[in-house]
Amino acid sequence: MCHAGLAYVADRAQGRSRSRVNGIIRNECNMAITEPITLSRDCEVIQIPSGLRASLPAGTTVRVVQSLGGSYTIATGAGAMYRMDARDADVLGLSLTVTEAVTPEEAFEPEMIWKQLKTVYDPEIPVNIVDLGLVYSTEITLLEDGKRNIEVRMSMTAPGCGMGNVLKADVEGKLSRLPGVNKVQVNIVFDPPWNPGLMSEAARLQLGIDSDFGVPRSRRSLVTFTR
Repeated sequence: MCHAGLAYVADRAQGRSRSRVNGIIRNECNMAITEPITLSRDCEVIQIPSGLRASLPAGTTVRVVQSLGGSYTIATGAGAMYRMDARDADVLGLSLTVTEAVTPEEAFEPEMIWKQLKTVYDPEIPVNIVDLGLVYSTEITLLEDGKRNIEVRMSMTAPGCGMGNVLKADVEGKLSRLPGVNKVQVNIVFDPPWNPGLMSEAARLQLGIDSDFGVPRSRRSLVTFTR
């Protein structure tokens, strides 16, 4: 979430009402927030929401506030938030979580696109970019050699969102691993601008947002084919 006017949505996601269960704090959205963890080594991270790369030194104390889509969102005692790649799970004393992958032997199906897009999450709230309403359309172009190019049009919650390139890279990386894909192009657009009315009903329910919040729009998450 990058829009100041939607800050309370992130507050809801991070949970103002929390309960402690077996050393883990569970918030309103059933995210798991760990007890303080001391980093065992230096680690490269991405600042949230600026999207700038940074390095946290060994000995830094953090909490894991989100663990979804192959990355961790961590927070320091000073309130700074960072995204950490799952491959650095060892620095947190955690086991690497392996997400289900598509094997090259599988035949391409359009549904695979949505399955992969739903593994890309906003780093501040536990909602994937499809249910958040950020994906406007996908276009599949079949090439003469039988491979496919995939073009995705997606938005951010506000222009200038620093995490745009991070989410874009996530989408490109995950879709590129689908069988028979030649190239993936992700275009970040702001016309029409995103608004909470684009969120799925499930996402609204998960975040405790009133159903009439925002201006509803028809969903634009369509798959089209060209040759």
